[in-house]
Amino acid sequence: MTDRFSNVQPSLAGPAFSGFPITPDDDLDLAETTRAIYVGQGGDLAVTMVSGASLIFSDVPSGSLLPLRVSRVLSIGTTASSLAGLV
Repeated sequence: MTDRFSNVQPSLAGPAFSGFPITPDDDLDLAETTRAIYVGQGGDLAVTMVSGASLIFSDVPSGSLLPLRVSRVLSIGTTASSLAGLV
């Protein structure tokens, strides 16, 4: 398969080039800081931002793509599921 963009440096303005499933955890940081989070099943999303700020996003709809730089997704306060971190 041809990838016309293989020689282009990734940037925060460009599309994600990889991803991983997120299991909310109150004690462990994510394996990698996200550039966005995909929410498969809607609900509340409790996160720790890269800055260290803790936020709860309420009533996030299913299928949402949130452009967030997050280091942790907390289990307490998170009711959303089928989460994916995009990098």
